[in-house]
Amino acid sequence: MNNIFTKISLFIIISTFICSCNIVKKVPEGKHLLVDNKILVNDKKNSQDELLSNIMQKPNTSILGYRLRLNMFNLSKKNTDSIFKAKYSANPAKYYRKSKWLSKKQVNRLGKSFWYSGWHSFLRETGEPPVIIDETKTQKTTKRLKAYYLNQGYFDAQAKFKIEYKENKRGLVNYSVTTGKPTYIDTLSREIETPALDSLYLITQSKSLIKKGQQYNVENFEAEQVRITNYFTDNGVRFFQQKSVVFIVDTLNNNYKAPVKINITNQTKKVGDSLISVPYKIYRIGEVNIFTTDNDSKNKTKIADSARYKNFNLFSTDKLKYKPKAITDAVFVLKDSLYSNKKHSLTLKSINNLRIFKYPNIIYVEDTLKQTLKANIYLTAIEKYKFGANVDFTHSNIQDIGITGSTSVSIRNLFKRAEILEIGFRANIGSSKKLANPNNQFFNILEFGADMRLSFPRLWLPFKTDKIIPKTMFPASYISSSFTKQTNIGLDKENFTATVNYNWKPKEKNAAKLDIVNLQYVKNINIDNYFNVYGSSYTILNKISKNYPVDSEFLDTNGDLTKTEGGATNFINSALNNVYPSLTPTSADYKAIKSIKERKDRLTENNLIFASNFTYSKDTKSDLFDKEFYSIRNKIELAGNVFSLAANLSNQPKSTEGSRTLFGLEYSQYAKGEIEYVKHWDLTQGKTIAIRSFFGIAIPYGNSKSVPFSRSYFAGGSNDNRAWESYSLGQGSSGGLNDFNEANMKIALNAEFRFKYFGSLYGAFFADAGNIWNVLDNETDETKIFTGLKSLKSLALGTGIGFRYDFKFFLARLDFGFKTYNPAKIETQRWFKEYNLSQSIVNIGINYPF
Repeated sequence: MNNIFTKISLFIIISTFICSCNIVKKVPEGKHLLVDNKILVNDKKNSQDELLSNIMQKPNTSILGYRLRLNMFNLSKKNTDSIFKAKYSANPAKYYRKSKWLSKKQVNRLGKSFWYSGWHSFLRETGEPPVIIDETKTQKTTKRLKAYYLNQGYFDAQAKFKIEYKENKRGLVNYSVTTGKPTYIDTLSREIETPALDSLYLITQSKSLIKKGQQYNVENFEAEQVRITNYFTDNGVRFFQQKSVVFIVDTLNNNYKAPVKINITNQTKKVGDSLISVPYKIYRIGEVNIFTTDNDSKNKTKIADSARYKNFNLFSTDKLKYKPKAITDAVFVLKDSLYSNKKHSLTLKSINNLRIFKYPNIIYVEDTLKQTLKANIYLTAIEKYKFGANVDFTHSNIQDIGITGSTSVSIRNLFKRAEILEIGFRANIGSSKKLANPNNQFFNILEFGADMRLSFPRLWLPFKTDKIIPKTMFPASYISSSFTKQTNIGLDKENFTATVNYNWKPKEKNAAKLDIVNLQYVKNINIDNYFNVYGSSYTILNKISKNYPVDSEFLDTNGDLTKTEGGATNFINSALNNVYPSLTPTSADYKAIKSIKERKDRLTENNLIFASNFTYSKDTKSDLFDKEFYSIRNKIELAGNVFSLAANLSNQPKSTEGSRTLFGLEYSQYAKGEIEYVKHWDLTQGKTIAIRSFFGIAIPYGNSKSVPFSRSYFAGGSNDNRAWESYSLGQGSSGGLNDFNEANMKIALNAEFRFKYFGSLYGAFFADAGNIWNVLDNETDETKIFTGLKSLKSLALGTGIGFRYDFKFFLARLDFGFKTYNPAKIETQRWFKEYNLSQSIVNIGINYPF
């Protein structure tokens, strides 16, 4: 290992030395490459991002100190056509020989090929030209730095620069800023030309962002200008102009205290070629009219039907196809209320959430005499029926090739209250050489299913909930169900699910989801295929069987336990029923066989789950381009309590293991909780640090001694610990003995440093830590059980490097994960023993992992 690190270190040192010698290759004589900027503020070094953003010239970008793009640019050549011609001008015989098997035209075109020209064009376009120190830009930077501090109240601030020219065409720039004393806000006064606005302003004056004793900062004044504008436009002043808010600050005195006067001028209107000043008016909504038009209607203007509902007038160019309340519940612009820009936006958003109308539009008609606005809302219906079909070709670790087809139909406004019914059918046929194929069929895998979802733009409950969850939270309800059936895939499961859930948004960036009903029934059809699917269990069992006189009818022609003919299962039963005298309950073989049986029973049993869960999340990300944000998600789930009550009331008998059944099925009972936190820091220049932490635990109780497979946790994979494949990590330090390792407790910690190579190509260095454990269930293997803080020694660590290409509409991701700390190894072999390319895990994914 030491030898390997020595070689790597030597390679890095030599490569860095060679590359550093070439970075000034294209720096003209008498010029200097900018290698660094330093800023001293009051004789102290300052490298705040906000301050650095004022510098007009920055050194060439680097990755861990290596200027990749600059070196790429230095490798490129100009005038490749001239170089190509000179090559053959100096050697006519070579040109003659090449033109004998290529035409002269083709030889000439070689000069424009990728090898001679395209490669160098790529290097120039992708690379980065050297940043040459420009004194003019440096002078502009000092003005920016001075202005930056002036905006923060340092009115005596001074800035200067000094260029240090180094050997070998290099140089750096030192900026020095002396701030002086800051100025603070002294007295506050106002002058508002429109009397009605003066009264309105007094109501919100206490919420002002400009306060006495506060240090002067331009950002606070700009924010206060926006706040006042939003306040007025949300309280009837529809035509208020942000430029009407002017702050007059007296900074001429020498006591570093500045009185501030808030001046709100009248409205500026254009009349003919002249601008006049008129007082602002406060408007109320005098009338609300809603016009609906069918997309396929020939009549687009003439009113054919109308209705009036709670101060709303509804008109339709055809027969009105909506219950009035279904539309008016989405409208926040109300008669006799003050005009509000916020309610205008809420109305548009709420109508869009109905998903039954195209781009809604609201036009206000002013009544100058009454000082009111008539709100006309225009809605064009989306087609009632929508059909869709899709075909995909797939490849996975189960099937070599698969063809998936799906079809769907959507029916909008099903019960005239903006409900949407969605029905879908899907099927997949595939081919796999890994699975049993007695009839030698090419397509030997089949999976099909159906889905149904009915959505309501409100809470679907028999009582009113407006006081608890008002319509400003955009409540919605969903009733859904699905069924899937598999043939020749694993244990050939039949899976039925049904859910009733409610969604709403308590705040703009917060979301809540309540699954009042979450029902799942999983039936395993082909249990005899268990040892074909879970090969690791079979391998251990078959190895143990070699030590005992197994009945020949349990064996195949090679002397191994049969998988599907009952040999492996019968051997388990025989071993655990004292058929082999030497196999005692205290022996290691007996315990291993018992563990395999318990796992087989658990994974082949049919599951009946009736759960309810609540999820609350917050995401501060403002849009797709926001690079600095955080999100947090909390979830709690309870399962089996309703069925437990029903079983107790109906006096259902208990099994020998103490479990009850309902409808002939043993139901699951557990409590589950999860918390996940994600944070991104924007380091500017395309660099970001992202972290994620996750903790989840599911505790069985009452009718269950373990958590169903479908509700348990696994570790590894492209969105988890990327140094291990999915399901291959854990439990604990046991070493991933099973084909699909899962447990009822999980810890995951992830961190990434993301950066830009060039163009749309990005990179990342990452570290993933985590594992899964069993806790408070029927697991007896101590290596798999979480017993306290000492179990954190079995946290696995994977590190690696990633490459990402941004296609704008999605991001393709390629990550190489290396096992850095493997808790499955003995303690002296855990660190870096598998840290090599041959044992790395390649992960392919879409978009970022978190």
